[in-house]
Amino acid sequence: MNFFDSSQVTGNYVDVLRTNPAHIQGRVHAGEQSGEDSALSFSNMVIDALNGVNDLAAESTALTEQYIINPDSVDVHDVTIAMGKANLALSMTKSVVDNAIKAYREIINIR
Repeated sequence: MNFFDSSQVTGNYVDVLRTNPAHIQGRVHAGEQSGEDSALSFSNMVIDALNGVNDLAAESTALTEQYIINPDSVDVHDVTIAMGKANLALSMTKSVVDNAIKAYREIINIR
């Protein structure tokens, strides 16, 4: 189940120029992408990660419902493991979002 779509993600692109002559010109890493390509791949990566968290939560819910409806068809350990995976993924996602918001606020408050 895909909860997010890459067409929903938009934003501004800021080109960072290397103005110091001591800096290396051109691409630093061989696999480095430029401009919109890197922004699109980052947005796709974030969307895929959020969809993965959503899939884990949906799997946990489905196993829990199946365990309630027909307890003999599902092992209780599988339900517990699925719930633990979903809980860990959601906690990590919440932590990343909270830290991103905190960093954004710190950047905004720089004078």
